[in-house]
Amino acid sequence: MAQAQPRREDVDEQLQAAEAAPEMQQQEAPQQQQDMSDQAAIRYGHVFAVTGDLAGQPISPRDAAAMRSAEDSVAGVQVPEAAGGGFSAATAMETAAAYNQAVGAVRPGQASDAASVHGITVTQTAVPGGRVVTEFVAGQVVGQYSVADPLPAAEEDATKITIGEALEATARARGGRPIDSADAEAIRAAEMSALRADITMPGGLGDQAQAAARTNTQATRDDDKVKVGDVLSDATAKMAGDKAAATEDATRVVQAEKFNDAGARARAGGVGAAVATAARLNEDNALGDDAA
Repeated sequence: MAQAQPRREDVDEQLQAAEAAPEMQQQEAPQQQQDMSDQAAIRYGHVFAVTGDLAGQPISPRDAAAMRSAEDSVAGVQVPEAAGGGFSAATAMETAAAYNQAVGAVRPGQASDAASVHGITVTQTAVPGGRVVTEFVAGQVVGQYSVADPLPAAEEDATKITIGEALEATARARGGRPIDSADAEAIRAAEMSALRADITMPGGLGDQAQAAARTNTQATRDDDKVKVGDVLSDATAKMAGDKAAATEDATRVVQAEKFNDAGARARAGGVGAAVATAARLNEDNALGDDAA
């Protein structure tokens, strides 16, 4: 039986479809590439603890440039490359924006919608001994670090032992012992005395000691625990201020240590004992100078 011959109209339709297929594939390819670029983009939520629309938006070049400009505008503050265990917001944003531009997820000079509408700002709040700098994108915090104010010219007798030096002495004498809550509260009290304040510097020595003590409660082996020396080495450099140890400072530190000790005792060779020893030596030296 003879096969039916295709109609001319059917052949024309098939030819037109065949000719159109490469063009359709070329049109679909850029869209597929853009979809892949969008999936590969580094978004705010990947880098910072942000929520809402901002979390899902790719970090853009103009956002990074605006944050760098905002950081540079904070008078008297040199933004650290690494702060609080991480990089400054501008550094992280510049790295992410460069990657996003390289994979085609954003265009040169592009800004995110959230940043364009709500802005990028940097604020600073005064605290005893320095300032806390906070960085925002669209009203959400993306960076924070503390900056110590320059110390005034030393007016105290250079022969006197400071609170910071007493803490460093503790690190040398008992630096291998795991830090606990009593140590942390004693260190916190010592820092407040050194700053002549009733609060500690955010992210300062007291906060570091408390964080270490909390970490140690979760560690099962002593080798994994944070030691006293890990926190108190270079204590004078870590604190925003310092002063010669006095009797009232020693009393404050010893009381904090006792209150948080299971046996309500001051530790031999502990923070309280070191500050008390420094205060006594300073007093003895002062009496000797008066007698002379």
